Amino acid sequence: MPSRRTLLGLAATGTLVSAGPCDIYASGGAPCIAAHSTTRALYSAYSGPLYQVIRGSDSATTDIKPLTAGGVANAAAQDTFCSGTTCLISIIYDQSGSGNDLTQAPPGGFDGPESNGYDNLASAIGAPVTLNGQKAYGVFVSPGTGYRNNDANGTATGDEPEGMYAVLDGTHYNDACCFDYGNAEVSSTDTGNGHMEAIYYGTSKTWGYGSGSGPWVMADLENNLFSGQAEGLNSADPSISYRFVTAAVKGEPNQWAIRGGNAASGSLTSYYSGARPTVSGYNPMSKEGAIILGIGGDNSNGAQGTFYEGVMTSGYPSDATENSVQANIVAAKYATTSLTSGSALTAGSSISLRVTTTGYTTRYLAHNTTNVITSVVSSSSSSTLQKQASWTVVAGLANSGCFSFESVDTPGSYIRHYNFELLLAASDGTKQFKEDATFCPESGLSGSGTSIRSWNYPTRWFRHYSNVGYIASNGGVHTFDSKTSFNADVTWSISSGFASA
Repeated sequence: MPSRRTLLGLAATGTLVSAGPCDIYASGGAPCIAAHSTTRALYSAYSGPLYQVIRGSDSATTDIKPLTAGGVANAAAQDTFCSGTTCLISIIYDQSGSGNDLTQAPPGGFDGPESNGYDNLASAIGAPVTLNGQKAYGVFVSPGTGYRNNDANGTATGDEPEGMYAVLDGTHYNDACCFDYGNAEVSSTDTGNGHMEAIYYGTSKTWGYGSGSGPWVMADLENNLFSGQAEGLNSADPSISYRFVTAAVKGEPNQWAIRGGNAASGSLTSYYSGARPTVSGYNPMSKEGAIILGIGGDNSNGAQGTFYEGVMTSGYPSDATENSVQANIVAAKYATTSLTSGSALTAGSSISLRVTTTGYTTRYLAHNTTNVITSVVSSSSSSTLQKQASWTVVAGLANSGCFSFESVDTPGSYIRHYNFELLLAASDGTKQFKEDATFCPESGLSGSGTSIRSWNYPTRWFRHYSNVGYIASNGGVHTFDSKTSFNADVTWSISSGFASA
């Protein structure tokens, strides 16, 4: 029987497709026990907080709510609160009323990169999108980033039935373990086969995989990513890389399924539906009921991906229910939007970047063949130095919505980061190089000029520190992450290049 919340939502909206995903699940007999989204409300009547951001300048926090009940997140409220500083997503609230909020993942079988082994929090601006034309922000998970709740309420344990879906960025992935959303161990450690049931998205072939070269939607059941009943290849599990992907996994005693599709159009397809894996430990399952996002059950945190919304249910939802949820997702009209702000850069132009920190304003971002540093440069400097301090702007190697910076005097070599230090390196054509060499300019954090954030680590920005170039966060475990003079150090004055190619 539909819950009171569902009935209210249906009464308010009039039609089932206008109800939120969790209204639809409830009407189908598999109510949400966790509902997470930074982009929109997942119940038609929900008007509470979607997520919390924490501000870099003073560690103040604020909750971001939908613009209206059942609506899109109030991105403008975040933009105002975070103006002139950086913000991280500190809590992703559970909209179901079960209290299953997601917070910074603690250490487990693997430590995270933050103090005391915690994982990183995600940038609040790393994944801008629009829903029905209204701006919102997703959760951009870089390697080392993760969220978790090890004390969840109402989640499936043992072999109990459950379902889950997530809307993801189908172009943001890697082959590391493990970009997951779903049910995991309460200890943050690997406690054996069958102790997890989570959506996985990526190109890992260590365990299971699908047809083509990936990425694939699979199920992380602990110690194995399954694309079907058997280990290894399931040729019916296709490579899918839509810009917006709907991924779904569900399981009950000796039955489970993987489904997926384009979150912007069309319906879901079943990639596997049948008996549990024949490998020992997966039938019956031994699920523990914690909830993870962006990491594996043992806090494996080398993966990357982007999460917009997702839920977990009590009970095994029917295909028909999931199809109605997919129709709702499509109706939300996820779309891309600008990844940059402030003064526009023009591909093909030559630029130089001047330091704006008081006392260092004669220094420019330059290179010394391998390292990216700052050097004192002027119109009377040698032509060699002027060329070393000049960069050709090109479309982002990994994402054309941002930019890459090619050396004027060493064509084919670009600024990239490696271990968070800026280097000059020749492109090797790999996906990793392209991502490490793609950067997104934003309005200067100091109130003028331009700040430039890393595309694949959006919590990190071009910074000069002791005359060396880094991508730095606003506070962190590295000395170059110091909060002192951060806004000034990451703000650059961009002018026409001293030299051109």
